[in-house]
Amino acid sequence: MAMKFFGAFLVLFVFYEALTWPDVGELAERNPETTAFIERYRARERWSGREPRLEWQWAPYGSLSRNLKRAAVVAEDANFFRHHGFDLEEMQKAMAKAREEREWPRGASTITQQLAKNLWLSPSYNPLRKLKEALLTIELERNLPKRRILELYLNVVEFGPGIFGAEAAARHYFHKPAAMLSDREAAMLAASLPRPKSWHPGVSSRGYRRRVNTILRRMSKAGYLRGEL
Repeated sequence: MAMKFFGAFLVLFVFYEALTWPDVGELAERNPETTAFIERYRARERWSGREPRLEWQWAPYGSLSRNLKRAAVVAEDANFFRHHGFDLEEMQKAMAKAREEREWPRGASTITQQLAKNLWLSPSYNPLRKLKEALLTIELERNLPKRRILELYLNVVEFGPGIFGAEAAARHYFHKPAAMLSDREAAMLAASLPRPKSWHPGVSSRGYRRRVNTILRRMSKAGYLRGEL
């Protein structure tokens, strides 16, 4: 009886996923109208009785500072232009650390994986969500060139409470377009990516300042990215 119930549940689940699965290929030409994380922010604000104060403004790839592109890559995914969606070396390091600490593996997510999560999924760490993330990552890499993936990523990630995308972040924190960000300003934005609610320009966190300086050092050594960006 239990097996029949599980089988029926599995069939319904697969059917639902097939109906709701996103059309990844359309992102080659069209920008997303919203994301799972933006809708999550809106829902959380409304649940708390506040009107969402969303800041989000799209900027095409050519209007994003090379400094910011370099900062994001060295901060979040140094091998972005060399892998096909998954950084196996970083995954092995994360697995080894998880075994030592006896926790579920965290970290090692590539920019493509983070994009899949931001566009369509949730921040949870459950295995089913990770499986969907992996499948969507494969589709993103198969359908889109690397620069388009990076463009989408920098336009949808959160850089502070309710501040999504590099253009809105540049204007909010530095009162300038994303095309004009300096090395340090770019590093300050990239440093916020792991924890945008508490790490962003204007906070005095010692950990955040250390992260900014680490990214600046990596940027100075990232000559290998010159032809890729």
